[in-house]
Amino acid sequence: MKTIKVLGTGCAKCKNLDRKVRELVEKHNINAEVLYVTDINEMIEAGIMMTPGLSVNGVVKSIGIIPKEEQMLKWFAE
Repeated sequence: MKTIKVLGTGCAKCKNLDRKVRELVEKHNINAEVLYVTDINEMIEAGIMMTPGLSVNGVVKSIGIIPKEEQMLKWFAE
């Protein structure tokens, strides 16, 4: 099972990314746990200085943007 983390402060952009990730995981039956992380210390440790951040299995995939669905699906399949 993959661990997908959306790291954000609760802003609209962060919530939008969280919603999109959850929709993709459900729609494509991806075996993953999706977590929404708001802990600033965890964001800093991950190297995320701009939100939203997205990590898959502990590897940061994007910072400060909402990636395209096709790109996220590629990351989730790795």
